[in-house]
Amino acid sequence: MLNQYQARATLKKKLRNRERLFAGWVSYAHPSITETLARAGFDFIAIDMEHSTITVEQAQRIIAACQGEGTLCLPRPVSHSNDWIKPLLESGADGLIVQMVNTLAEVENLLSYVKYPPKGHRSFGLNRAQGYGFDFDSYIQTWNETSSFIIQVESIESVENINDLLSFEDVDGVMVGPYDISGSLGVPGQTSHPDVIKASKKVIEACEKYGKSCGTQVADATTENVQQLFEFGYTYAILGSDLFILWKWAERMQVLIQSMEY
Repeated sequence: MLNQYQARATLKKKLRNRERLFAGWVSYAHPSITETLARAGFDFIAIDMEHSTITVEQAQRIIAACQGEGTLCLPRPVSHSNDWIKPLLESGADGLIVQMVNTLAEVENLLSYVKYPPKGHRSFGLNRAQGYGFDFDSYIQTWNETSSFIIQVESIESVENINDLLSFEDVDGVMVGPYDISGSLGVPGQTSHPDVIKASKKVIEACEKYGKSCGTQVADATTENVQQLFEFGYTYAILGSDLFILWKWAERMQVLIQSMEY
């Protein structure tokens, strides 16, 4: 438990210090995929439960696979409901990335689920997170100060409310979602549209002002693309995903097959 506590504390400190970080992203449930990605040396791996069919039971196996390789795991639950958040935390997640956070009230509500009293209202229980009882005391005594909480800014409403959202001490970072921001601006899929760039820059600047980490996902994780991301002002990069890797490989194979057909 001590090593896991130290690892969580280190990630949280790096987020707060706005250090350059790298993350992986999994959308497929088999833990072997996670174990393979974890060997890359990511600072953390996120589980996409919002846009996948990964269940809570499967997520627990992914969390265990990450931690077994010495990598932290931050799931993204499918909704803001505590019906999803609580079992992920009890499964041993090192923190959360929460999608579509738009208002101050939503942040307050989410933090009440994530943090133990007196900061929040998370209930006390025994499961994998607490070492099935063996690590109960050390876990509950360190969780509030070491767990990472990242909110996703994915709408123009969220962008306009960014100062309110970042006013919470327990918000450690932001993940910008350009695709959803483009949709909320009426230009779906146009992530390079001037209005999307302007909105993203507003969030990046607010994160710098409040001392929060700010990152986004890079679908095509080349050295050039990742360097451009950091030059734009982001402090962490999510380097594609297992789904993107297979998709891009399949595209190349499709071209290869078509080029060699008689």
